[in-house]
Amino acid sequence: MRYVHLSTGNYNPATARVYTDLAILTSNPTITSDAALLFNALTGYAEHIDYRSLLVAPEGLRDGMLQRIERVIARHRDTGEGAIAFKLNSLTDPACIQALYRASQAGVTVDLQVRGICSLRPGVEGVSEHITVTSLVGRFLEHSRIFYFRYGHDEEVLLGSADLMPRNLDGRIEILFPVEDQKLRRVIRDEILFPHLRDTKQARRMDEKGSYSRIVPRSTDPPFDSQAWMLEHAGSWIRKE
Repeated sequence: MRYVHLSTGNYNPATARVYTDLAILTSNPTITSDAALLFNALTGYAEHIDYRSLLVAPEGLRDGMLQRIERVIARHRDTGEGAIAFKLNSLTDPACIQALYRASQAGVTVDLQVRGICSLRPGVEGVSEHITVTSLVGRFLEHSRIFYFRYGHDEEVLLGSADLMPRNLDGRIEILFPVEDQKLRRVIRDEILFPHLRDTKQARRMDEKGSYSRIVPRSTDPPFDSQAWMLEHAGSWIRKE
């Protein structure tokens, strides 16, 4: 049996003290087979490879992302039940940005948390009214990349090393990998991604001109610090059901 460890970060003992990353250890045969093929490609033992579960740049990652966004759009037009939520470091790729604009124009709710550079503009009339962009800078450096797609009653979560930038999608070998386990998908959605999107303590929201302002919670609600919440609930995802 083969095992593979997949992560949104790297094995750096210094940055591991302050970076927040996600990783999975799996024996899933499709994923481990893809990982072996990727190593063969890196070492020159294989050329063009059609991966079954991994999205690998520079050949297929952008196309895989665009296909998923279009699938959400199609599902939303049929049922009104499509949604997209991303958490990443940077968003500058024109093709991905245009696809997210198309999703907004189709009525899809798009929640983006982009810690660093973001070339997309939310809240532009006729273009991106259904898109929100926040940036969270706190005690820990947010480093994980989470890509959540809802196709009606079906959901998909991808994790990985790639930001949506031309340098990542065209100039590097990067991967995104699926979270196959239903419980882990639910945990990543409800106990990691969505709490970060709800942050009103450290997060700032971008307006249609590209300027950021601190999010002010309602007077009846205390500020919500997602990083503090994560520390308080650390390990909750390993509880037995």
